[in-house]
Amino acid sequence: MGFDTIPEPVANVKRTLTALGADDTVTVFDSKVPTAAAAAATLGCDVAAITNSLVFDVDGAPLLILASGAARVDVRKVAEQLGTGKIRRASPEFVLQHTGQEVGGVAPVGHPEKIKTLLDESLKTHELLWAGAGDHNSMFSITYQDLRRITGAEEMPVR
Repeated sequence: MGFDTIPEPVANVKRTLTALGADDTVTVFDSKVPTAAAAAATLGCDVAAITNSLVFDVDGAPLLILASGAARVDVRKVAEQLGTGKIRRASPEFVLQHTGQEVGGVAPVGHPEKIKTLLDESLKTHELLWAGAGDHNSMFSITYQDLRRITGAEEMPVR
């Protein structure tokens, strides 16, 4: 599939992966995979190996938390560890503005500007992770080590 036949946010993720020295493992599915459960069912993997890219609003600045699909982020715990004020779930408009991607398809990379990123430590128990690739029909596979490297994420327990 060429770059001209896929949505721009997905093409951007593919370009970013390659530019950062990661393999372009983007897969486009016939059905939408906007949730960790839908993605796991489509991929036939454990929901805990799905990496949700969750955008939060910290006093107007975006914070990206790469969390296991099996985890619910404890924003109070994260705020305490970061020493920040209240962390709020971002609105769909805020997410699109800061990532160029819609909620449900947000990728860990490919954003207009670098976003402070945290990586859920529980993901390291999985040999292969799957993350959104820019839209509701696309995902890519990556190892924990490569995901940490390409995102520059800070490892942290998030639940």
